Amino acid sequence: MPTKPKPTKLNQLQRKTLILLQKLAVHAESSLKIEGSEDVQITRLPHAHGNHMHVGDYVVASKDASGLSNKSVWIALSRKGLVRENWEEEIVITAEGLAFSTGLEDKFMNVSDH
Repeated sequence: MPTKPKPTKLNQLQRKTLILLQKLAVHAESSLKIEGSEDVQITRLPHAHGNHMHVGDYVVASKDASGLSNKSVWIALSRKGLVRENWEEEIVITAEGLAFSTGLEDKFMNVSDH
């Protein structure tokens, strides 16, 4: 009897990092679609100023974006097939990563007022 594949589970920091990548992937100023693929290269990561950073039209608390600089988070996302393995050279979110529902889509991002 074939076994069902295990669902991909992410911890809170991995989920927050993935939703940031998903939001970055839809903006031309921070991403580039990869020709012949559904994957998207992230060309620019946001930088914090004060206690927040801008991700497209959204403002994100810097503490919620700490996974972007956490090697363990990148390794886990890569191992689960949500980003490509060569994330240290170029950040590419896979089609699986783009389609993955983190459950945070409307939870911790606010539209920017500046």
